[in-house]
Amino acid sequence: MADLPAPHLLESPRCVWDAGALLGEGTCWSVREQALWWVDILGHRLHRYVHATGERRSWEFDETISAVAERARRPGLFVTLQRCFALFDPASGALTRLQEPEPDRPANRFNDGKCDTQGRFWAGTMDFACRAPTGALYRYTADAAPSPKGPVGRWVRALDAGFAVTNGPTWSADGRTLYFTDTVRGEIGAYDFDPATGRLGNARPWLQLADGEGRPDGMTSDAAGRIWIAHWGGSRVTCRDPDSGAELARVELPTAHITNVAFGGPALDTLYITSARSDLDDDALKAQPQAGGLFAVKTDAVGVAASLFAG
Repeated sequence: MADLPAPHLLESPRCVWDAGALLGEGTCWSVREQALWWVDILGHRLHRYVHATGERRSWEFDETISAVAERARRPGLFVTLQRCFALFDPASGALTRLQEPEPDRPANRFNDGKCDTQGRFWAGTMDFACRAPTGALYRYTADAAPSPKGPVGRWVRALDAGFAVTNGPTWSADGRTLYFTDTVRGEIGAYDFDPATGRLGNARPWLQLADGEGRPDGMTSDAAGRIWIAHWGGSRVTCRDPDSGAELARVELPTAHITNVAFGGPALDTLYITSARSDLDDDALKAQPQAGGLFAVKTDAVGVAASLFAG
């Protein structure tokens, strides 16, 4: 058992952007820009929040955009749109669509995702209606020698276990375990992970949320290996021991649907938290006016810099 110490919050969570996002998600801290990338999936928007100044900027799309990673070799971002991987350059607005892995699953869309330490992008798909168990987890690897027009990579379907809504993934401190969320079932699974090849093995249950805790959504790992989990319908983020899943700390939020988390700031000690307005009725929205906002809370935990897409 890891037996890790409990982290502490150094302030109360504060809403730093009352964006009214229908479905906030896709948190990715940029070390080079000292800013947080995040998205409103159902609002078809990409957002950037500058930590030091509070500067905000948004880009609109014609379809859902759900996950973001910065590129290592070139400016711009690797993103997931509704049905395909893509490259997007915020400076020019250029959008280059790459492969579409699920032409046979037209009711699906991409959801959460991020890069591993080797620069491979991992992203899950889900049923747009959140009911059919048609989602899967994909691994996208950039070619070693990208063309002048940008990288042309290859995708692999890494997991196809009948997911209705996928979230995550995140990794253990040693990079040997991948955690992946089956949101509808309220479960997070753990998988042996080979950092060199990206292969998964030894699937096992890691955490089942109890009734009244909401459902697990996006998550991140800190430098100590603790797992921080957003609770959809639970008004909270919890920090968990990576072995036992025991709760070590809790961040209470003023709105129900908490969707994703990422550490940012110059010292990677500010936890950024996204939320959603979708699935809240008029009475709930009146009671939760900051639903869909971006929240931040300073902690004594230190995060891990987001890995860049190797293309």
